[in-house]
Amino acid sequence: MKTKNETRHKTRRDMPDEMQHGEQPQKERSKTSVIFGGIFSAIVVLCGIAGGYGLTSLLYRATGAPPEFVRHILSGITGLLLVFAVMRIAMVIRWRHGQKDSHRFPHQRLIDDIQNALTNIAHGNFDIFVQSGDEGRGPLTDMAESVNRMAAKLGTAENLRQDFVSNVSHEIQSPITSVGGFAALLKNDGLDGETRRHYLEIIETECKRLSNLSNNLLKLSSLDGTAEPLKRTKFRADKQIKQAALMLEPQWTKKNLTLEADMEKAEIFGDESLLYEVWVNLINNAIKFTPEGGRIDITLSAQSDGTVAVAISDNGAGILAEDQPHIFERFYKADKSRNRGQSGSGLGLSLVKKIVELHGGRIEFVSEYQKGTTFTVFLAA
Repeated sequence: MKTKNETRHKTRRDMPDEMQHGEQPQKERSKTSVIFGGIFSAIVVLCGIAGGYGLTSLLYRATGAPPEFVRHILSGITGLLLVFAVMRIAMVIRWRHGQKDSHRFPHQRLIDDIQNALTNIAHGNFDIFVQSGDEGRGPLTDMAESVNRMAAKLGTAENLRQDFVSNVSHEIQSPITSVGGFAALLKNDGLDGETRRHYLEIIETECKRLSNLSNNLLKLSSLDGTAEPLKRTKFRADKQIKQAALMLEPQWTKKNLTLEADMEKAEIFGDESLLYEVWVNLINNAIKFTPEGGRIDITLSAQSDGTVAVAISDNGAGILAEDQPHIFERFYKADKSRNRGQSGSGLGLSLVKKIVELHGGRIEFVSEYQKGTTFTVFLAA
């Protein structure tokens, strides 16, 4: 792991060649300044000597000419004084010009670092940090902090993208491997009818897994990227939840589960098709993790704050305490020991949470391992 300062120096070394070429003109400008400075100094000395000779000549006209030796000394001293005065004036002018440049560009290093950082971000390197140092507060330091925040968010997004691709690849590879393996086994003409049907059922189950994964990915992608408003209408929530439970009746009757519903008549304002997905996913989860002969309870009640609360409870496997903070994360699977018939994509609860939040609602849960789980959805009536 690189430190932030090391990363900043690295970005300066690794910046593109076209940016490094800016150093060469600066050296050439320095050489040019030295040459012109030497020429200027020589001109000043010659002008000073000539000026000293001219001033002393004018003085001699009024006072009379001293001996030649004295005249040379006096003209030389006068010339040196003129040279010193001109050089002093030049130094003051140059100093003031430098002060103006310093005032105009006090943060040149910070400007260079920001430019280098943006170049690296454009090339896909988000592991950067612009050190503002002791430059003081100002627009440039605010810009540096914005660049750092942007790099951090882009780096997080890139990590999420890589994890997403990895998870999708893993989820797809598992059923494809099963389908290919059992399809190869079906080529054996010596298989009896029961074994052949068993292999076909596995292939069918894995194909359904792939289909569900694809559908959930498309739904999540659509909900993440769409800017279109929800297609809200007024409808009876109790009737919709009852319809979802009846649609899943083959699953819960197959496990001899008891499903009880106690629902008040209540209307909600929302996207009917999306909220149907919420009830189907939550009820299906309850069925999946409730053991043979277990119980599922569904309640719907109006709250004093004007919301509607829908609770779906089971007396199933429950969720371990260490898994509970992660259950709404995409592709997270709390129960790593599920059998093939129970396995899912780990996207169902992520989809539920996304839909509920798009409606301005919230979802809560309480769970105790090996005793059961209750999910409660709160929506505006």
